[in-house]
Amino acid sequence: MTTHYDIKDINLADEGLARIIWADKDMPVLARIRERFAEEKPLKDVRIGCCMHVTTETANLMRALAASGAQVTLCASNPLSTQDDTAASLVRDFGISVYAIAGEDMDTYNEHIEAVIGTNPQIIMDDGADLDTALHTRFPEELANVIGGTEETTTGVVRLMAMAAEGALGYPVFNINDANTKHCFDNHYGTGQSTLDGIIRATNRLLSGRTIVVSGYGYCGSGLALRARGMGMNVIVCEVDPLKALEAHMEGYRVMPAAEAAQYADVWVTVTGNCKVVDAPAFENMKDGAIICNSGHFDSEINLNWLNEHAVRKEEIKPLVEEYTLEDGRKIIVLAQGRLVNLSCAEGHPASVMDMSFANQALAAEYLYQHAHELENKVYDVPAAIDDDVARVKLETLGIEIDTLTDEQIAYMNSWNFA
Repeated sequence: MTTHYDIKDINLADEGLARIIWADKDMPVLARIRERFAEEKPLKDVRIGCCMHVTTETANLMRALAASGAQVTLCASNPLSTQDDTAASLVRDFGISVYAIAGEDMDTYNEHIEAVIGTNPQIIMDDGADLDTALHTRFPEELANVIGGTEETTTGVVRLMAMAAEGALGYPVFNINDANTKHCFDNHYGTGQSTLDGIIRATNRLLSGRTIVVSGYGYCGSGLALRARGMGMNVIVCEVDPLKALEAHMEGYRVMPAAEAAQYADVWVTVTGNCKVVDAPAFENMKDGAIICNSGHFDSEINLNWLNEHAVRKEEIKPLVEEYTLEDGRKIIVLAQGRLVNLSCAEGHPASVMDMSFANQALAAEYLYQHAHELENKVYDVPAAIDDDVARVKLETLGIEIDTLTDEQIAYMNSWNFA
């Protein structure tokens, strides 16, 4: 079968293969799934269209899907997150059709999404719901081919839930993001480490002793705050949810509105999934030299339009590090054009946490194909049995054993009359 693709350079494949195999060493749960898939071929000849970050971890998910017998096509879910060598190896070594080039413009980005849709996918695997949205808005005639989908991230789930609420969702989708073995680990520990990794790689600034403002205290924001404190940073949290704000306060962080926090911020990270989180009131109070970046899925969280309109000069200090000079002389530094700093300036989440996230993806795709006739056009949680199995296998691969309930304990927990 001919592999179609649009990537930067197929000659980068050797380096990409080495990195994919390196990541695979820390993804034992997905490796077990791949081995079973290779024997059973549960998705034989199923066309899977994927819109995800083209990284080494994603590459190992693509390997598992290909081992299942599926015909897999992949495009990027962010113009800056593609690892070109990984894309090359996926094409050359694993026969995956890939449409992704690091730094591609938005026209190319959309053309690549359209290339995936052109394969008439039966299962959609998305990260941010751009592929889902394109299908529903620009190619509604293709919806009839789709059995269902999976969604990796909070932002995409929000969009899909809104579609389902309006009765616009054209197929069932499994919410991978809210699987316990995803958000409790990938979001909390993965985002915490990889975001700081991206900031350090981009700036080479010492973090200890500086003040970081974290907008959003969900699983991602709380993990980031925890890791930042561990690096010796002073942490301020900005929130709109009173319960999350109270939780941040009880963890020992300062909590305040964004406009007030701006005067203290040496580093500011948004992780909310919303728009204009850092806006005019914050920019007007922001201290000179503040570094701003985003670790939410889309580049809407920092109001770059305001900066562009009010800056008298904009200069690229180094790749993905831009300095805006305002009329009063203050300088504000933006990383990665406001896109995902952990994937644009670093390599994204560590493989060991993506192992669980992508195990959920692979198993949910299998479940979806087997049970599609039973499902309505709405957003479903990952079945608890899948989530528990991923956790169990992860413990096994780590060499960790746990206790099990005795029959007496099970009876006790299911009883109410102890007379």
